Formats: sequence, structure tokens, C-alpha cells
Amino acid sequence: MQKPSDSTRPTTAPPRSENSKSIPAGSTESAELRIPVKLGQRSYEILITSDQWAALPARLMSELGDLTHAMIVADEAVWERFAQPLADSLSRECRCDLTRVPAGESSKSIECLASLWQWMHQCDADRKSVLIAIGGGVVGDLAGFAAASFARGIRLVQVPTTLLAMVDSSVGGKTGINLPSGKNMVGAFWQPSLVVIDTQALDTLPYPTFVSGLAEVIKYGVIEDADFFAWLEQNAAPLADRQNDAIRHAIARSCEIKASVVADDERETSGRRAILNYGHTFAHAIEATAGYGTMLHGEAVAVGMEMAARMAHSLGRVDVQMIDRQRDLIRRCNLPTVWADADPDAMLRVMRTDKKVAHGKLRFVLPSRIGHVDLVTCDDVDVIAAAIRATRYDFDTTV
Repeated sequence: MQKPSDSTRPTTAPPRSENSKSIPAGSTESAELRIPVKLGQRSYEILITSDQWAALPARLMSELGDLTHAMIVADEAVWERFAQPLADSLSRECRCDLTRVPAGESSKSIECLASLWQWMHQCDADRKSVLIAIGGGVVGDLAGFAAASFARGIRLVQVPTTLLAMVDSSVGGKTGINLPSGKNMVGAFWQPSLVVIDTQALDTLPYPTFVSGLAEVIKYGVIEDADFFAWLEQNAAPLADRQNDAIRHAIARSCEIKASVVADDERETSGRRAILNYGHTFAHAIEATAGYGTMLHGEAVAVGMEMAARMAHSLGRVDVQMIDRQRDLIRRCNLPTVWADADPDAMLRVMRTDKKVAHGKLRFVLPSRIGHVDLVTCDDVDVIAAAIRATRYDFDTTV
């Protein structure tokens, strides 16, 4: 199975461009940003900081008010740098337990969830305990589901350390694990009590993991905010260079968009929240057929957005210019738009198990222009397969 790393996946950041310093839209490098997620009694805040890890224990004690027992679940990749120091500090303020889970998508499993439940029980967790997830989206999803289900629900704090988790999985309350036959097929809606984002963590990421998160950032511009998409076009170089001001603005605007969508449709009942899945019906099928872990999630989303845009074009929803703008931005963020091993038959089998299937009909989030998408029912296998096949090759135009 060909992987992005064979040809298109960068291993290090490209040389800094002399013209990469753009940014405007608010220079907020040192300020703490607070973004509310307005959900009535389940409302909470997203805190965005930079280089404030030493202050995190005091912040948690202050924000949560009555923290007497913290249980930290950490990705192995951040264990030494972030999780262990936090546990050492918190243990001086309250009872604190710490465990780790293996890095990678394979940890979102029934077996890992059962082990986490058992650990929580051994820690004498009760409904006053707080589960703190530190790491990427895998840890956040796994720990979130454990928090939602243990003792019928305990408090959760998300401390995402990857860009993907910062702008997507840590916000909105979706938690869950994978089944061998499908991604995120078992889970629960469980809102965190707090999300704390410190952009310093991004400096520790391998470059492919960092840029993987930019796919979700681009998604927000396509689905909801044409002005933000234009800003991303102007700032692709500083974003790819990991310049903090650009990254902070991208994270903040992405979180604002997601918070607004989630507030409108917390449990995905009206169809409004479904727009967050732009590119994901294809992406989840890519991940399942390639084998979980073969492609980074953001890489699969990038290719999935290319497939979705091509499908929208074939249905007469968008023009070639829209596809070209999206493709150019994805590539400038060092993400793939091509997957040589795309298999329409295998992907369609996976898509038919997608959670957006309704009455046996496949539904896709498709753009009508930059800044607007719709949930579209389409069971035309030829149209879907053509969009998938088109990404096997590197064309500069779609016609």
C-alpha cells in the first residue's frame, strides 16, 4: 500500500520563505484567548495560550474550582514532556493518578477502553473525579468516551497537543472508538468541562503530524467562512512554517467556527453539525481501506476534500476555480491531494456503513462555493467512483 511518506509526505518543514510573514487579522501572540462554547448548562470555554505549561496546574485548580482527584490519560508521545510534570505538580494540590496509552489509531479500541475503565476503577474514581486527556485526537476520543461512560459520566478536561486535536476533536463533545469495520462507530456525546490549548506543544510535533492538522483548518474555511479561507491563502507560508501568530489565529478562528456550529446542533439532529464532516466520508473510507495508521487522519481528510470537490463539480455544484483554489491551498500546506491506491469498490463498501447514511442512501457534505456546503444525498455509484478514481493521478485541472 503506497503511503504519502513514499513521495508526498514532507519529513521536515520547508525552508522559510522570505515572503512568509503575512498574518494581520489580529496579532495576539502573548494574549490568552478565551472562546466560549455556548451549550446552556454544558457550556465551557476553550483557553488558548502560548508557553504557559508551568501555569497549567494552577489554572486547572482555579477553573474547575473543586478539583480533588485528577486522573491524567496521556499519549506516550507527550508522557515525559507534558504529562509527568503536570502529574507531579497536581499531586501537591490534590489526589492525582497518571496512565499512558500507546500512540496511534489502534488505541481507539474496545481493548484499550476496557483497560482504561479498569484503571479508573482501581484509582477509586467517583463522580467528583476529573479525567484529563493530554495528547492528540486518539487520546481525546478514547478518554472522552471513558469519561462519558464510567460511573455514567464524570468530568473531562481536554488538553490537546496536536493541531488536529486543537481545532477539531477536543472541541464539540464527540467521543468514541473504532470497530474493525468502521471508524468512530461506538461512542457518545460528552462535552468537556474545559479545553486548554497551548501552542508551544506544536513545536514538539514531527512535521507531518503538524501539517496534518492544517487539513481541518482548511475545512473550516470551505464550509463556513470565505474570508477565513482567503486569509489562509494569504498565510499558507507562515502557517506551514509554524509561525505562532498565524497558528494562533488559525486555531482561534477554527474553534470559533466549530463552537458556533456545535451550539446550533450539539447532537447532530438538524443536519447543521454534519457540515463539519466535509471530506470525512471519503477520508474515513480511505483510512479503513488503506489500513488505520497508513495515512495520517489529516492527510486522508485532504484527499477526501479533493474527492468531495470533484464530486461537487460533476454534480454541477461548483466550478473548476473552486477546486483549483482548494487544491492549491492544500498543496501549499504540504498536504496530499493524490492517492494512487484509491479503490472505489472497497471505499464504497465502507461508505455504506457511514453514520450519515439515511434510509440506505449515501449522504455527502458538498460545497456550492467557498464558504458554503450542504448535506447532499447521492447514491449514483458512477459519480462517486469517478471522484475517487480522479485522485489516483496528479492533474493540474479537473477538466
